[in-house]
Amino acid sequence: MKRLIDVSQQRVPADFILKNAVIADVFSMTWRKGNIVVADGKIIALDEKDEFTAHNVEDAKGRYVIPGLIDAHIHIESSILPPSQFSEILLPHGITTVITDPHEIVNVSGSNGLQFMMDDAQNAKMDIYFMLPSSVPSTPFENAGAVMNAKDLAPFLENDEVLGLAEVMDYPAVLNGEQNMLEKLLLINKGNKIIDGHGSGLNSGQIRGYRAAGIRTDHECVSAEEAIIRIKQGMYVLIREGSAAKNLIDLLPAVTSSNSRRFAFCTDDKHLDELMEEGSIDFAISLAIKHGMEPLQAIQLATLNAAECYRLFDKGAIAEGYDADFLLLDDLETMKVNTVWKYGEKVAKKGEILKSTTLSTAINESILQSVHLPKLEKSDLEIKFEIGNRANIIEIMPNQITTKHLEQEVDVVDGVFVPSIAKDLLKLVVVERHHNLGNVAKAIVKGFRLQKGAVATTIAHDSHNAIVLGTNDDDILIALEELQKIQGGFVVVEEGEVIGSLALPIAGLMTTLNANEAKNKLIEVHEAIKKINPTIDFHLLLTLSFLSLPVIPELKLTDTGLFDVKNFRHIPIEIK
Repeated sequence: MKRLIDVSQQRVPADFILKNAVIADVFSMTWRKGNIVVADGKIIALDEKDEFTAHNVEDAKGRYVIPGLIDAHIHIESSILPPSQFSEILLPHGITTVITDPHEIVNVSGSNGLQFMMDDAQNAKMDIYFMLPSSVPSTPFENAGAVMNAKDLAPFLENDEVLGLAEVMDYPAVLNGEQNMLEKLLLINKGNKIIDGHGSGLNSGQIRGYRAAGIRTDHECVSAEEAIIRIKQGMYVLIREGSAAKNLIDLLPAVTSSNSRRFAFCTDDKHLDELMEEGSIDFAISLAIKHGMEPLQAIQLATLNAAECYRLFDKGAIAEGYDADFLLLDDLETMKVNTVWKYGEKVAKKGEILKSTTLSTAINESILQSVHLPKLEKSDLEIKFEIGNRANIIEIMPNQITTKHLEQEVDVVDGVFVPSIAKDLLKLVVVERHHNLGNVAKAIVKGFRLQKGAVATTIAHDSHNAIVLGTNDDDILIALEELQKIQGGFVVVEEGEVIGSLALPIAGLMTTLNANEAKNKLIEVHEAIKKINPTIDFHLLLTLSFLSLPVIPELKLTDTGLFDVKNFRHIPIEIK
C-alpha cells in the first residue's frame, strides 16, 4: 500500500502507462482523454497532464479504452472446456471476469466436481468467481448424480472466490417454504452473500416471494414486460444472449436512462464454436449498440453494473484504485478488441492469447468415469398407445430454451408410435446414466426437422442424463452405445454409422482437448448434423440439451417421464 501511495504521489515510477487513450468513464458516462497509470496491478491515476513516469510505456494513439468485461452469469461447462482453457478463448475478447455457476458438473459429480472447477480456475488468467449450486438435483422429478444440501455447501463458503448461491430454480420449494431450500437460503443470507434467481415464467406475486427470500437477480426474462416487473421489485436483470437463449433484442426496450443501472449482460450457456467466433459479452455490447443502445451505456452494463451487482468493488471501471483490467479497441461499435490487460499485464493481442496454459489439474477418476448406461433393446424404446393416436407433444422453439405443449394425432402402428419425417414428429429418449437405475423415458418431439439418423449427448440440463433424438430406433441405440464408449459427449449417427462425435470425458460435460482441437472436432459434429438435417438454422445441440430441464416451460422430458412444467407434474404421452 505504501508503494501504491508513493506512485500516486509521483515519488517513484509506475510499472506501466498506457498513453493517449480515450477512456470510458462509466461513472460520469463520458469519454476522457488521458494516460492510464498502473502499479502492482492497480490503476493509480488517470493522468490528463502527462506528468507520470513508468518503467514501461505504450501508446494507445487516441483509440478507445474500456474496462475489462464481466459475464454476470455463465455455466463454464457449456463451453465444453474446463475453466483454465475457457479463460484462454475469452480473454482475447476482453472478458476479464466471469461469475459462474458450476451446477452442471456438480449435478454429475457433487463436491468432487465443484472442487475440480475451483482448483482448475486457479490456473486461469481471468478472474473466475463462483456461485454455489442451489439445485442439485434441480427438482425432485429427475435423477441426478449427486445431492447437495446446505451442509454440503457450507464448507465452500470459506473460499474468497465464492460470492453466494447460484440460480434458485426450484421456485415451488421457495414459495412453499420447504425446509431443505430454506436452509440453503438462510446459509447464504447469514453469510451476507448474494442469491441468484431463476424466475422463468414467474408473475409479480411469485417474484415477491423470491424477494422475501433475499433473491436479487434474474436472467430468465424473455420480454421487456417481465424485465420491468423485476426491476420495479428491486432485482437486477441479467440480459442473456447465449447459444440457445437469445433474449437481448427483446429486452432492450426495458432499459432506460432511469433504470439502466439495474441491468447487466450474461451468456448463461454458450457453446465453444460461438464463443471463439463471436465472443460473449463483447458480442452482447455490439448487438446492443447495433439495436440502438448508446455505446457507453452498453459498456456500463457490461462492466460497472455487473461488478456492483456482485459486490466486486475493485472491478468494472477505469479509475483510481480499481484493478487494472482494461482493453484497447480497434472499433467501438463492433467491439473489435486489439489488446487486453489483466492486472496491468498484457495477456492478449489481436485475438490471440499471449501465453497459453495447459490443463494440469488432477481429475478424480469418478469424474472421468461418470457414464453408466444400460444395454437397451428396441423394445425398451417403444412408445405405446392403448386406445388411439392422440398425444402430448414437445414442440421446440428454435434459439429458445422454452418449449410449447402440443396436442395432436401421431402415426401409430400396432399400438406403437412411429416417427414421421414428413410430419416432423420424432422420438426423444432420456436414459438415466448415474446410478444404473435403468430409467428410460420417451417422448414425441416436433421442430427438429431431422431427415434421418440420430443425435445424442450427455449434456442434458441439469441432471445430465443421456438424451437422444432420432428418426428410428436402430440409430438411437447405436448413438447411446457410442456415448457409453466415449464416456459422454456428442454423437451423430446416420443409417447405422457414427458420422460425428466429440468425447467429453470430464463428467460427460467437458473435454481434455485444448480449445482449438475441441473446436475442430465440434465443427465435424455440426457438419455431421447438417448431413441429417440439411436445412438446420439453429443450434441443435444446445436446443436438445435443454429438453430435459423441468423448470423451463412448457413441456420437458426427464429420466422419470414427460413433465408438464406449468403444472409441475408428470403427464402421459397418450391423451385418452
